[in-house]
Amino acid sequence: MGAKIEAKEVTKRFGEHIALSTLTLEIAPGEVFGIIGPNGAGKTTFLRILTGYWLPSTGDVFVDGTSVVHDRFAVQRRLGYVCEQPKLYHDHGVRTFLRLMGELRGLKRDALDEAVERAIVRFGLQEVQRRRIGVLSKGFRQRVSLAQALLHDPPLLVIDEPTVGLDPRQQIELRRMIQSLGSRHTVLLCTHQLLEAEVCCDRVALLDRGKLVQIATAEEVRSGGSLEELFLAQTHQPEERQ
Repeated sequence: MGAKIEAKEVTKRFGEHIALSTLTLEIAPGEVFGIIGPNGAGKTTFLRILTGYWLPSTGDVFVDGTSVVHDRFAVQRRLGYVCEQPKLYHDHGVRTFLRLMGELRGLKRDALDEAVERAIVRFGLQEVQRRRIGVLSKGFRQRVSLAQALLHDPPLLVIDEPTVGLDPRQQIELRRMIQSLGSRHTVLLCTHQLLEAEVCCDRVALLDRGKLVQIATAEEVRSGGSLEELFLAQTHQPEERQ
């Protein structure tokens, strides 16, 4: 299960600035894959290209062989997206919101009812399903965001900075949920939190100044030192050059 992702020589330019430079990588179906790097590394640029929000200047990204450049709407139908600041309707109840999002994704009748029930149970939303989203804690809002992204059971889930602003317990709970999504879905996790990448991901790609520096498996990270050491050793640190 899950989608196969292939990025081939992906470059994104903004005038003279190169935000992403000839990025090539492959993500296996069912893999939880992390993207890390300092600010300006190209993480968000890659996510926006993968999700079809931006097109690359050169190169292409394929989701199960479908090109983002040539058929980005087909790619978008195959993914769910969870952003750092969830785009939710705060005046809607949780269940009402999930039904609305399911309808927008083409779910109808029994399929819609089943998808909403499954999402509520899967993400532990039973106790808040009748509450307005605006009164929920950020932890529950993130759960709602995950739930809406998976209503149509997409093979690819893209998650951007999911635990920012959560307390330690909420972070642990959300990380466990993300880990549980692997195998059934391919998960692409973009995060600034090194522990999060080390705990959740099967492999991690380190970007710096728009370029791929290294890809490490979880086993390599654990046997060769912490991800923090890899990050500090490989990324650009201008303060040390002054």
